Parts: sequence; C-alpha cells; structure tokens
Amino acid sequence: MPEPTRPLRQLGFLTIGLFDPADPAAGHESTLQIIELGERLGFDSAWLRHRHLQFGISSPVAVMAAASQRTSRIQLGTAVTPLGWENPLRLAEDLATVDLLAGGRINPGLSVGEPMHYDTVKHELYPDSSELEDFSYARVERFARLVAGEKVREFSGRQGVTEEFSNRVEPHSAGLRDRLWYGAGSNKSAVWAGANGFNLLSSSVVFPGTDQDPDFARVQQSQIRAYREAAAASPQALGPARVSQGLVVIPTDSASPGQREKYRRYVDERTPRTQAPQGPNRMLFAPDIIGTSDEIAEQLYAHAGFQEVDEVAFALPFSFEHEDYVQILTDIAGTLGPALGWTPAEVADAPR
Repeated sequence: MPEPTRPLRQLGFLTIGLFDPADPAAGHESTLQIIELGERLGFDSAWLRHRHLQFGISSPVAVMAAASQRTSRIQLGTAVTPLGWENPLRLAEDLATVDLLAGGRINPGLSVGEPMHYDTVKHELYPDSSELEDFSYARVERFARLVAGEKVREFSGRQGVTEEFSNRVEPHSAGLRDRLWYGAGSNKSAVWAGANGFNLLSSSVVFPGTDQDPDFARVQQSQIRAYREAAAASPQALGPARVSQGLVVIPTDSASPGQREKYRRYVDERTPRTQAPQGPNRMLFAPDIIGTSDEIAEQLYAHAGFQEVDEVAFALPFSFEHEDYVQILTDIAGTLGPALGWTPAEVADAPR
C-alpha cells in the first residue's frame, strides 16, 4: 500500500439524520446515539446535513444543542446550512448560544443561493419579500459580521430600570467566527471562501468548469488549490486555511454478509450518476468508495483531492440502519483511520 502524502490529522463523519415520519423521535435519538458513539470511538468531529421539508434533520442547531449535553469533546458542525432559508441575525444568535453551551465546539458550515424548489415554498418562507430576498454571498458576509460581533445598530445601553440593550448580537461567542466553513463546489466559490476568511468544506459534489476534464478528483484538487491560493493572499484570513473533504466511504471489514450485499447494491445504484456531469450545471458526483479499509485507503492515497487535505468528514450513506452506521463508524475509527495515519482522540467521560 502506498504511503500517504501526510498523516490524516482530523477524522470526522457526516450524517443526514434520517427518520421515519411516523416516528421522528426515534430517528433523532438514533442520530444523538451515533454522535455519542463517535466521541467514544475517538472521532474528532460529527457533522449534520441540513434538510428542509424532507425526512432528515431540519434543525441541526437544536440537535447540536442536545448533542453538546451528551458529549464533552467531539466537534459538532453543519455541512451545510443553506442560508437562503435563514435569517442571518437569528441564526447568529442561535449558533452563538449553542457554541457557548458546547464549550466552543460548534463549526457552522454554510452555503448561499436560492432555496431548493423555491417556487414551491417561497409563499410560506418569504410571503411578503420572496422577490426581494438576496441569496448572494452578501447574505453569508452579513452572517459572518454578526457572528464576529460587529455592530448591528447604534442604540445600546440601559432603558428604564432593568432593561439593558446591546448593539451587537448576544450572546457573543469569541472564536466562533474562526470556525465558520463554506461549502464550495465550484472554483468561484472556493476562491471566494478563501478570500473572505472561511474554512473550506469540499464534499462529494463539484461543478467543473466547461473547460475542465470532468474527472472528479482532479476537479476537486484544482478547487482546493485555488482556495488555498486565495486564502494565502487574503487580508481577511483568520489563521491557517483549513480544508475538509467529505466522500462516501463504506468499509466492510466487520460487516456481515447481508450488510456487504446491501452496501454493494447501494453503491451500484448510485454509480451511474458519477460517470458524467449531470444537468445544466454539470454537477459531478464522486463515486462511493467501498471495500476493506486497506482497499479504501489505497484508493484514497491515489485520489488527487484527498492528497490535498489532512482533514476529512466521511459521509454516511443516507438510507442505512442504525446498526449499519455503528459497524461503519467502528471500522472507520478502528481500521481505516489508522491506515490513513490518524490517531484517535483521547476519550473523556461524556456528561449525562
């Protein structure tokens, strides 16, 4: 097996938090148990997808708040929160609150753009302003300023006997601005994130330029390099430019024969979409990586995108059962991670 270009420094996982609409509480509890398991296994981070009007986590802020009280060390993040659905000021308040409750462990991942299927929901989401809303980078820039503690207004101070008012978002969580990530799939977004002081989430979806060879790994590598170049030249850089890669990996080391068969069917069904860019935006999906940990490690070492990073948040498949996620996470932490040069974090007793 080839040696990695650098040891893996941070190992995380990403989950959609799928639930049965007939029993949504059970699905949310399963997600919390998976995060607790991740901490016990030594993972560095757990990330939540953000889904609206679907059967996945619609309120990762609430789930992270709950998880923060059942864990003590693992970093908690979103990958990603689409800001088109959010009021930036209110979201800044919520995330700062949860970050304080978590002891500074929250890593908000963000994206901008018009909400998915906007025409079907805009009458409820923005009934009076749907045609006026700004879904550009300005929306995430405003959110970042608010998180950083910049002035919201001039008015502040005491009013009456007991009312005390602030001119910034409260509570303020120092350090949260440094932990903002941007989910970029295009070269333009990657450069913007680097130039504006965001960490970079690079996932299993990219948008190659019209002049690029549609090879996922090479496109991702190009975007990561463009991000780092922009970050290095940016006066807004807040520290080292961090990049996390998120691919779907499914180790089968300890899987049962039935699990292996199910996992293989899942990958086979999804593979055709990875063979050419999809739709008018030329969306390109990464192939899922399945096999033993040694086989997966060998493929990752040869992956041009993986060669650029020392942080990953491997995505859990959407539609598996709780026991499948337990097996996959256990194999990632116990076998795949060490094969990539990763060392598990020391496990502390979690609060209950």
